[in-house]
Amino acid sequence: MAVPKRKQSKQRTNTRFANFKATAPTLVECPHCHEMKLPHAVCASCGYYDGKQVVNHDEKKN
Repeated sequence: MAVPKRKQSKQRTNTRFANFKATAPTLVECPHCHEMKLPHAVCASCGYYDGKQVVNHDEKKN
């Protein structure tokens, strides 16, 4: 069975995770209500996706 010959240093271990860059999500304008939303997702403000209403926001959630 393969076993490391020496202990790997903390710096070498941490460099595997050092190339992560946090970026802001891409946003597009909703063609129905002109609010910003995630691409390929239902609009949170109007409930439309691909020109069709898929979520009804008129109902009260109590």
